[in-house]
Order: sequence, then structure tokens, then C-alpha cells
Amino acid sequence: MIPYEEAIRRIIDACEPLPSTLVDVDEAIDRVLTSDVVSAADLPPFDNSAMDGFALDTSAGVLPPGAELTVAGSRAAGDMAHDAGGMSCEIMTGARVPLGLDAVIPVEQVTVLDRTGQGEVSRIRLESAVAAGANIRRTGQDVRHGEVVLHAGQRLCPASHMLLAALGVPAVPVVARVPVAVITTGRELVDDPAQVLASGEIRNSNGPFLADRLAEADAAVVYRQTVGDDIAPFLESLQQGIDRGAGVVISTGAVSMGRHDFVPEALRAVGARVIFHKVAIRPGKPLLFARLSDGQLFFGIPGNPVSAAVAMRFFVEPALRAMQGRAPTSCLQLPLARPLETRAGFRYLLKARVHLDSEYRLRVDVLDGQESFRIRPLVAANAWAIIPEDASRLAAGTVVQVVDLDGRGIRIDGSGDGDGT
Repeated sequence: MIPYEEAIRRIIDACEPLPSTLVDVDEAIDRVLTSDVVSAADLPPFDNSAMDGFALDTSAGVLPPGAELTVAGSRAAGDMAHDAGGMSCEIMTGARVPLGLDAVIPVEQVTVLDRTGQGEVSRIRLESAVAAGANIRRTGQDVRHGEVVLHAGQRLCPASHMLLAALGVPAVPVVARVPVAVITTGRELVDDPAQVLASGEIRNSNGPFLADRLAEADAAVVYRQTVGDDIAPFLESLQQGIDRGAGVVISTGAVSMGRHDFVPEALRAVGARVIFHKVAIRPGKPLLFARLSDGQLFFGIPGNPVSAAVAMRFFVEPALRAMQGRAPTSCLQLPLARPLETRAGFRYLLKARVHLDSEYRLRVDVLDGQESFRIRPLVAANAWAIIPEDASRLAAGTVVQVVDLDGRGIRIDGSGDGDGT
């Protein structure tokens, strides 16, 4: 059995960077950039009006309230460049500011004095002072040509997509998705949710969970199978996953010390190198990590559902991030909402909920129901509380490390109640 930090070090040392692939920006959400994106344009691409109003020439100085001006024509969003010849003009939000004009006054701050026979404004009086640059979005005010707007290792989100679309970027280089095979073991497992359970059977919850979490982590599940408690079908499934191109294989169950815990023996039979087996954590102690003979990484994780969740968040996900060239996730330091007792010698990774207390301060509450078979508290959690190996009794207010539940940030709803709702 090795400490958690040593296990992570060995995992990261075994990871190799994934290749890059070019994808359309419409397919790039949640993908990880492999190189910086440099803007080939200014954003905005031209000076434009920030509101509906009138474009003015303030080159002679600030225009005072009460000034009366002649208006010649109007400009709408999408109109081409236009030289106003120094004459004021009506302008709409987003329209290009005519050449020779350098400020905009909102329509609410003028009085219309006259109109043409076609109903267009021809003369106005200013009701407030207007200085150069007022209410104009300047060229490059958001992004300058040649500026790095997104960085290598950054995960793209809808806001990134908005920026890339605004800059006219059609495709971006991203990390190839990690191909993963998932094998769930146990003759008691039933995959079909409509099948009536026989005595002793349970439904397979780890398979769907891991498939969902791997997708969120930008991996591609290329193979998924459930097998019984025998080496032969397990090795057959393992080979099928490899044949489908899996670079990482995850199996659940059969890694402890029971009669039917055959995974270590199966790995020895195919020449795999076990890098470690058992980590000083709870839940998830029997975790096994190996490299298969053709170089694939293998995670053998315990079968209890919360142990599977712990293995995914604290071991598989760091490996995927390392392959993607992403930095490790950071921890918060938060005080416990109530006292906690653990057993020294193990790092505890506990279902928790971060919430705002009655004084709107962040607190972390370790939830009831920490047993590794209990899924419902995991649904109520929004974080993991990390209790160090040397702790045993922690008073309320003790500061502990906290990480998000799924690598996507801690989501806090509501405030002021101990449930963190």
C-alpha cells in the first residue's frame, strides 16, 4: 500500500501527451487547445455606435447643452463606410461611425426640432454635453490584431466559441480524445434496466457513471462491456478494448483480496506491469494501476459505486488531464461546518457539500452516509472533502482541502442554510 501522493506521481509519470487534431469550432466545445489562438483581426473591426442616437463632430471641442445641429441622413448596422463631411447623422446601435464624426449622443438626450418631408430627422438640439469618444466602441477595444486570445491547455467553453466566431476562426487545434475501454466485472451485474432482477443480482451503475464522466473529461469510450468473475471472458474483453484502439482501460471490481478478485492474476497472465496495487485512501483502497504490454494504461478500481467515483475523480481524471496537457485541478481551503472523526493512516475522500452559512461565509459539510455503497449522498454532494492521513479528530472550523465533484467547478445554490441547498 502506498500513499496517495506517491500513487499520483507514478500515474503522471506514466502518462504521455496526446497528439493534436484540427476540428471545426462548432465541434470544439469542451476540447483542449494544443496551441495559442492569435487573433487575425481587431474586435470590434471598426468604430461603431454603442447605442441608438446621433453621431457628431466634436473636433472643435465639447458640444454644450443647447447646441443646435443639422442632421444629414442616417446609418444602420451593416451599412458600409461613409464620409459624413462633418455633418451630424442619425445612427443605430452597432452601425459604423461615419468618417469625420467622433461621438454619439443617445436619442434620449436630444430634442428633435425638425424633420424632412419623408419624416427623417433634419435638426436636433442637444440636452447634454457631448465629448469626443462618447458612446463609441473603438476598433480593437475588445481584441487587438495579433493578440493571444486563447491559450494552449485551455478548455473551450461556449464563451470561447462566441469569441472564435466573432473573430472568424473556422477551426482550432485541440488534443485528440483519449480512447478508453470500460469493463465492469461481476456475475451479479445486470445491464438491462428493464430486466427483472433474480435473487442476488444488482443493476450495473458503474458502467453508465464512468461513461458519463469520461465524456465530461473529453475522453472517448470506444468499448464498454460487462463480464462475470472469470479470467477468460475478462481477458477476451480486455483484448477487444485494445483492438478498438483503447489507450486507457478501466475495469471495476475484482481487485481486492477475495476469492473472485482475479484482476491482478489476469494482468500477470498477459504480461502487464503492475505499478501499484492499494493506496492509503478511503474509500477505494484496493485501487490498482498498471501498464499493459502494448503500453496502454490500466486502472483496476473497486466495484463499490462511490469507490468508482473516487477513482475517477482522484486518479483517472488527473491522468487524462496530464495527457491533455492541462494543469492539475486546484483545491479550496475551507472550514468544516461540524466536527469530524476519521481513522489516522488513511487519506479520506469524502462526499461533501459546500454552502454559505448564515453569515454568507463558505463552509464545507461532510455529508452523512459515507459508506462506499451509498449513491444517494453522492447526488446531494457538490464537492469532495480531503482529510489528511495524520488527522483523526477535527473540530468544527478546521480548514480542510476541498475539490469540486466532477472537475467542472463547485456549484452552490442558495445561501444561509446548513444544507447548502
